[in-house]
Amino acid sequence: MIALLIGSALALVLSLLGTPLLIRLLVKKGYGQFIRDDGPTAHHTKRGTPTMGGAVIVGSLAVAYFATHLILWLADRSHPGPTASGGVLLLLTAGMGLVGFLDDFIKISKQRSLGLRPRSKVILQGIVGVLFAVLALNFPNALGRTPASMNISLVRDVPWLDLAFAGTLVGTILFIIWSNLIVTAATNGVNLTDGLDGLAAGASVMVFGAYMLIGIWQFNQSCGSVKVAGEVCYEVRDPMDLALIAGALVGSLIGFLWWNTSPAKIFMGDTGSLAIGGAVAGLAILSRTELLLIILAGLFVLITMSVIIQVVFFRLSGGKRVFKMAPLQHHFELKGWAEVTVVVRFWIIAGLCVAAALGIFYGEWVVGL
Repeated sequence: MIALLIGSALALVLSLLGTPLLIRLLVKKGYGQFIRDDGPTAHHTKRGTPTMGGAVIVGSLAVAYFATHLILWLADRSHPGPTASGGVLLLLTAGMGLVGFLDDFIKISKQRSLGLRPRSKVILQGIVGVLFAVLALNFPNALGRTPASMNISLVRDVPWLDLAFAGTLVGTILFIIWSNLIVTAATNGVNLTDGLDGLAAGASVMVFGAYMLIGIWQFNQSCGSVKVAGEVCYEVRDPMDLALIAGALVGSLIGFLWWNTSPAKIFMGDTGSLAIGGAVAGLAILSRTELLLIILAGLFVLITMSVIIQVVFFRLSGGKRVFKMAPLQHHFELKGWAEVTVVVRFWIIAGLCVAAALGIFYGEWVVGL
């Protein structure tokens, strides 16, 4: 537990103090956000606001994670240090953040709404996603557990929802496809949510807070430590290290939210949204809560579905729309809701989704007993 306190506090301080430094640097360089002309007119006043703030989120996370392990190692030389699960999760988070950074940099340097070409962006995200999936199936510990498994999971691996052909090339390919589907969905969900001051950051704090609690619970009920016969346990590799990363993300995002809340002094950009989406997907896969993510990240799912519904209906109806504008948060803006009102009410929805998911997670354990 001391690791969680150290990691979260370090990330909070680094983000809280590092964000204004980045703001000054970006303002000096003239790296401001490009605003869509077809969006809500109230957003035009945000043109030129510094972006790429996600660099602070990812940087604070990485420094806090490794610094925490270093501090614990200096205090106790028997401390095992960073784990395989933590390493592959950081790889996915930082890798997606790098793709987002390239996208942001092209946008602001060329002052256009299109950054990386769609094909290039998909290829780069695919490379990061495939690398994560392959590495997550390796590095077994003393109990033979790898960071990820080939079973599809809800609150733990579901035996009858396996990807089949475990241990074969076909099984590996199926897992890579499944893993990348989750990563793509999560990154797009967070990216679409990041449209109003503080919306994505605040909602993400709740999601990562839930994963921190899940990691602590899985650690305390790990199959490697629970000795009572018949006890329900969790076969998750390195659950406490996953909780550490989730806690560091909570601290980092709270520090960033101080400057990102309305009126935002900085935006996270694709650097932040893709990194956060990668971290959410990675935590779902590594904590064996893949299907639970649909409920846990319910706000991201809702906003993503609004875009899908809008596009499909527009094409099938010959130009008609279900919403005034998609993603969903802009629909309510155009209906006359103040931006802060939309953000707070959407935070409430995010909180209810997280509460429902945690209830399902804990309820399964109670019933399983």
